[in-house]
Amino acid sequence: MRKKAFLLLFVLIYCYCPLPAQDTVSTVQAEKFYDLSSPYGAVLTHLKFLQDDNYQPEIAAKPFQQQGISEERAQELALKLLQYYNAKGYFIDVDAIPREPDYIDSSSNRAQYQVVPLHPEIFVERRGANWYYSQVTLAEIDRLHREAFPYGTDRLLNLLPKIGQEKYLGFHLWQLVGLFGLILIGLIFHKLFTWLTEEFLFRALEKYGYSKVGRKYLLPVAKPFSYFLLIALALIFVRVLQLPITYGRFIITTLNVLQPLFGAVVVYRLVDVLGSYMEVLAARTESTLDDQLVPLVRKTLKFFVIIVGGLVILREGLNVDIWPILTGLSIGGLALALAAQDTLKNFFGSIMIFIDKPFQVGHWISSGDLDGTVEEVGFRSTRIRTFRNSLTYVPNAKLADSTIDNHGLRKYRRFFTTITITYDTPPAMVELFVEGLRKIVEEHPDTRKDYFNVFFNDLGSHSLNIMFYIFFDVPTWPEELRARHEILIEVMKLAEHLGIRFAFPTQTLHVEEIPGKPSLTPVYPTEPAEMRQRLESYYQHKAPLKP
Repeated sequence: MRKKAFLLLFVLIYCYCPLPAQDTVSTVQAEKFYDLSSPYGAVLTHLKFLQDDNYQPEIAAKPFQQQGISEERAQELALKLLQYYNAKGYFIDVDAIPREPDYIDSSSNRAQYQVVPLHPEIFVERRGANWYYSQVTLAEIDRLHREAFPYGTDRLLNLLPKIGQEKYLGFHLWQLVGLFGLILIGLIFHKLFTWLTEEFLFRALEKYGYSKVGRKYLLPVAKPFSYFLLIALALIFVRVLQLPITYGRFIITTLNVLQPLFGAVVVYRLVDVLGSYMEVLAARTESTLDDQLVPLVRKTLKFFVIIVGGLVILREGLNVDIWPILTGLSIGGLALALAAQDTLKNFFGSIMIFIDKPFQVGHWISSGDLDGTVEEVGFRSTRIRTFRNSLTYVPNAKLADSTIDNHGLRKYRRFFTTITITYDTPPAMVELFVEGLRKIVEEHPDTRKDYFNVFFNDLGSHSLNIMFYIFFDVPTWPEELRARHEILIEVMKLAEHLGIRFAFPTQTLHVEEIPGKPSLTPVYPTEPAEMRQRLESYYQHKAPLKP
C-alpha cells in the first residue's frame, strides 16, 4: 500500500513539476541544431527559431550577433527582419540557398549571398568560418521596417497579440479579429467615399449647373479611385497582422497587384478627362490641326499608362526585376529602329507637321504632282482627297521634306482673266466699259477694295484686251467659285447694256480695189510738215490724262 502511494506521488511530481535540469538539456540540444557554417545555415537559423512551434529568439539572433551588437539588439533586428519579410509577402526558399561553406557570389566575386533578389542590401557574408548578416543589412533593417509599417502602425504589432494567442484554422485569434476589423473598416470607408462622391460632390456640381461635368468626368474616376484608396489602406494594415506566409503571401501579392492596377485605371480615365479638356481648348482655336492632334495625344498617353502600369505591377505586385525587361526592350527597340527607319522618319515627320503647322485639316494644298484637300493627319501618313475624288496617302516624311503650296492659308484668292472686245468699239465706249467693270468690283461684298487692276492694256490679234485682275476675300474654294460666278454675270450684263460685243478669233478679208468703188487703201500725207501738223492737231484737241 505504501509502495502504491509513493509511486502515485512520484508520478504527480514528475508530471507537474519538471526538473530544472531538463530545461538546460533541451536548450543545449536546441543549440546543437543551429549552424552558421554556410549561407543556408545562417538564414535557416534566423527563420526557424522565430516560428511559433520553435520560438527561440536568442538562437535566431545568432546570425545578427556581431561586434558592437548586443544580444537584445540582435534579437530585435532578427524579429524586425522577419516582420519585414511577412509584411512584404516574401517567401524565402531556404532549400535554394547554397550550402557550401566556401560559397562565392559570381557577380561580386565575394563570399556573400543575397537573400532577397529585389533587395541587394539584404545579404549574408562570411566572416571567419561562419556566415552572418552583413553590416549593410543591419544598418538597413530599421529603415525597411519603417517602410513596411508606416504611420506608426508598427505599434500595433505589440498591441494586437494581446487580444489572444489561441489558434483557429491556422490563425491566431488576434489575426482573425484583425482581419474582421479590416474588412469592416474597408466596407465603411468605401460606403463613406461613395456617399461623399455621389451625394455631396455630384449634388454640389448639379446645383451649380455642372451635372454633365460630374457625370462625365467625376463618376467614372471616383469608383476606381475609391478602390485604389481602399486597397492602399488594406495593404498598410494587413501587414500588421503578420499572417502565415502561405496565406499572407497570396493576400499581399494580390493587394500589391490590385493597387497599381486600379491606380492605372484611375490615370487611364483621367487621360479621357484631360482629352476632353483639350478638345474644348482646341475647339476655341481657329486651327483644325489641333483638333486632329487631340485624339492622337489621348491614344499615346493611354498607351504609356498601360506600359508603365504593367511594369509597376510586375515590379511591386509580382516582385519581378524589370531591369532585364527594360534592357531587353532598349536593345529590341534599337534593332526595331534600325529595321523600321522609314516608319520612324514618318513619325518624326508627323511631329514636325504638328509643330510647324504648314497646313490644317480642310486646307487645299499642292506639292509636286499632288493637289487636293487635307482630310486627316496621322502619325505615319496624311490623307488627301484629290479633285478627282480619289484618296491619296502621303508619307509624312515626304511631306515634311517637300515644298508645300498651301492655298488654304491665302488671305485673298486671286482671279485674273482677260476680257476681249471687238475692234470696232469706240475708244470712249472702251473707257466707259472699263469704268463700269471697276464699279462692279467696288460694289461686290466679297472683293478686295484696296487693290485691284482693271485696265485696257493690250491690242490683240483679233480683239481689244482688258486686264481684269481682282481678289476675293473668302475662306473656301466653293465661296470663291460663287463670287466668280456673280462677278462674271455682272460683266455680261454690263456689256449687254452698253452694247459691247465680246471678240473671238475671226478673219476679215479686205479687197483693196473693186471697180466702181473707192479704194480701201488710205491716202497718207507725203510731206513731213503735213504729218507733223496732223500730230499737233491731235494733241491740241485731246483731253489731258488724269493724274
